[in-house]
Amino acid sequence: MPVPTTVADYLVTDDLTVLLGLIAATVFLLNNLYKPQPLVHPILLGRQSDVGRVRHPGESAVYRNYGTGLMGRFPLRPTKDVHILADFVRSEVESARTLWSTRLTNNALQDRVASFGTGLLRLAGLQPQRSHVLILLNDSLEFIISDLALASHSILSHTLSSSKLLSYVLESFPPDAIITHANMLPQILELIYDGDKTGNHTIIVVGETTPRDLASVASNIKVLNFADVEREGNRVAKIISSVPNPGDIFTVSFFETETGHVQGAQMTHENMTAGVAAIRALFPLTLALSPLDTLVSAHSLSTAYGRAVAYTAIFEGAGFATMASSKLYHPEETTIEHDVADTLSANAYRTPSPTVLFAKPGHLESIVSAIAKKASESFILYPFARRHKLAGISEGYLSKESLWDRLVFDGARAKVIGECAGTLRCVVVSGGRLNAAVLTPARIALSIPLVNSYTHPLVPGPVLASHPLDLQDFPGLKDSLVAHVGPPSVNIEAKLVGVDDGKVESGEHPVGSLRIRGPPVGKLLGNDDYVSIPSEDDREGWVSTGARAKVQSNGAFKILS
Repeated sequence: MPVPTTVADYLVTDDLTVLLGLIAATVFLLNNLYKPQPLVHPILLGRQSDVGRVRHPGESAVYRNYGTGLMGRFPLRPTKDVHILADFVRSEVESARTLWSTRLTNNALQDRVASFGTGLLRLAGLQPQRSHVLILLNDSLEFIISDLALASHSILSHTLSSSKLLSYVLESFPPDAIITHANMLPQILELIYDGDKTGNHTIIVVGETTPRDLASVASNIKVLNFADVEREGNRVAKIISSVPNPGDIFTVSFFETETGHVQGAQMTHENMTAGVAAIRALFPLTLALSPLDTLVSAHSLSTAYGRAVAYTAIFEGAGFATMASSKLYHPEETTIEHDVADTLSANAYRTPSPTVLFAKPGHLESIVSAIAKKASESFILYPFARRHKLAGISEGYLSKESLWDRLVFDGARAKVIGECAGTLRCVVVSGGRLNAAVLTPARIALSIPLVNSYTHPLVPGPVLASHPLDLQDFPGLKDSLVAHVGPPSVNIEAKLVGVDDGKVESGEHPVGSLRIRGPPVGKLLGNDDYVSIPSEDDREGWVSTGARAKVQSNGAFKILS
C-alpha cells in the first residue's frame, strides 16, 4: 500500500466511505428532526410556584401559583357575570345537554328551579333568609334543582359527606324541612321518632312512596312529593325573592375528621364561584372545557368539591353524570369499590361517552392495571410498544395517535373502558394520595393528560394541582412513593408551619403542616360543642388543613400524611 505523503493523499476517499458518511449524517438528522418535542417548556415545570421573599421563623415562605404571581389578583369567578349560584345557569347557552339521564336546556333548568322554589315556599312553608333544609339526596338532577332553588331564596341548605352523620345532624341541627329519596323515608321517620316527637316536620320525597310508608307517618309530619311541589310552583305565579349577595352563606357541608370530630364547612356563593374558576384553570387553553364535553365525577355533590365539579359542567354547558360510588344513601349498608366497573357505572345514566373524568386514586389504579394486562396479551408487540411510549414520555411528549397505540393500546383500552377509550381526553385524580409508581404506567396506558390534585372539605376547588402535561418522574428519592400534587391552584396561597429552620436554611426542602387561604376557602361552623376552630394565623385568614406536606425545589407540593 502506498504511504500518503501530502494532505491531498489523506483526503482521498472511496465510494464506501462516502456512503457510510451519508448514512451517518442522515441518521443524525432524522434523530434530531423526528425526536418528539416536549409539550410543555421545561422552564414552566421548573418553576411552578412563586415564592415569597419573606419567611417567618418556624414557617416556610408563602407559595402562590406561578400563573397568578405574588402580586396578581386571585380569580373570584369564571366570568365577570357570575356572582351567585344561579348565574352558573347561563340563559345565553341555548343548546341542550344531558345531566344524568335527563336532556334539557338551561332555560328549562331555570324554569324547573323557579317552580320548585315557589312550591317550597307555598307548600312547605319555608321562609327566605330564615329556614334551613337538610338535603339527603344522592347525586341527581333533583339535587341540583333543590340546591339552586334554596340558594335563590336565601334558604340555608345542609348536606352530609357521609350517611353516618345523619342522626347527629338531625339531633344537633333540626331542619325545617328534609329533601330525600322515597326509600329513605322509613329510616328518617325512625330517627325523628327516636328524637323530637313533638316538633313539626316536613319531608319532601323524590320518587313514589308506598301506602305502607305513609301509614307510619305521624300527624305532626307532612310528607310531600317532589314532583307535586314542582307542579305547584308551575301552576301559580313564580315567587321571586331578593337576590343574595356573593358573600352570603348558602350551604353548610358537614364532614368528619380523621380524629372523629364532626365539622361543618360554611360555603358562600363567592367560595363556589372561586372554586369553579379554579377547576376551569386546571385545563390549559389547549384542553379547555366546552359544551362538547361530558364530565363524570366520583365525588358526591354533598361535598364542596363534588358540587363545584357539577357546577363547572353546568356553567360550561357540558354533560354531567356521577359514578355509583358517589351515592351516600342506600336502603342497606353497601360498599362500592373504586374500580373499573364503578368508573363505567356512569354510562347507566345514558349520557354521551365521558371526555373528562374526575376520579379517585383507586379508579386510576384499576383502569391502568386492567389496560396493561390486556395490552400485555400482545406478548410480541407489547415490549416494543411500551419502550417507545416510555421514550416519548421521557422527552415530555404524549400522544394516543401513534402507531403503537393503534397496534396495541387502542384495543386494550376499548376492552377495558369501552367507548371511553375513544372519547376520554383528561383525567383529574383527587380524594386520596396517589402512588407515584402509577403515574408513568398511567401515561403509557391512557396516553392522555393527567392531573393529580389535593382537595379539602373546606374548599370547593382544588387546593393543589399538578400541570396536566407534567410528565416528569423522580425515582430514587426518599418520598418518591408519593406522587406530587403540584403548586397551589390559581386562587390559593399556601405555606407550611412547624418547619425546621436549620434544615431550611441549609438548603433542604421545607416540611411541615399545610396552611391555606384564598377566595375558595370556606369557614368552619363556629360551635365549640363539636368543632375546634384553629386560632393560629386566624386574623390573617390562614386555615389549617390537617395535612403534612413537603415543597420541592420547583414549587410542587407532596402530601406526606
